[in-house]
Amino acid sequence: MPVLYLSHGAPPLADDELWTTQLASWSRDLPRPKAVLIVSAHWESAPVTLGATRTVPLVYDFYGFPEHYYRVTYPAPGAPELAAKVRGLLAGPGTPVYDAPDRGLDHGAYVPLVEMYPDADIPVLQLSMPTLDPEELLRLGRRLAPLRDEGVLIIGSGFFTHNLRGLTWGAAPDQAPGWSKEFDAWGGEALARADLDSLLDFEHRAPAGRIAHPRSDHFAPLFVTLGAGEDDLDTQRTVIDGFWAGLAKRSVQLG
Repeated sequence: MPVLYLSHGAPPLADDELWTTQLASWSRDLPRPKAVLIVSAHWESAPVTLGATRTVPLVYDFYGFPEHYYRVTYPAPGAPELAAKVRGLLAGPGTPVYDAPDRGLDHGAYVPLVEMYPDADIPVLQLSMPTLDPEELLRLGRRLAPLRDEGVLIIGSGFFTHNLRGLTWGAAPDQAPGWSKEFDAWGGEALARADLDSLLDFEHRAPAGRIAHPRSDHFAPLFVTLGAGEDDLDTQRTVIDGFWAGLAKRSVQLG
């Protein structure tokens, strides 16, 4: 299976006709996964923790939006078999894997999946980010890579630039502040060169790195993707680009 990093947007993504069309088209071009393993910017927990392995209510981890966004459902099947495989790959002496059996999918997981797999008929498992350290997340992704051979679609879900103070609601898809455009262009070029060293050190090497990501939680899932898809770095491609409310929605596929 390929490995993805996608920019997931806020709940109003569902109202963006262009973006929802892009996500739906992307999923149609992918092999149908046996299961989805997703790492979202919105769940940090150490040690690494597995979400519910059965269908439980979603986590509406956002505030101040219209009521209808809190009525969205996504009753995807749980993935206990996948959870067992993940434990086998990650658990070891000094590296426990915890369980959170009541934690549902957060909006970093279900918002894009509603558009990509609207029938909610593919088992989904969410995995926490145990750290924001790029190199540790890269190693985590490498350990998850064997799941690709078993039909598992691994997704890192974040946002290629993410500074909420810089949001420009109503901006056209090609409009964005300079810092967002500069970081996006740099990141796209680094990915095209398969320049892992630069990406891992993005806070120092990227233009406007600390402005594009005052906190790195939305860029961090990219490193899980890069680790899991490391063998396909040379063939990675950007599937979705442009901007949403001034933020770069660059989303990439490896393999």
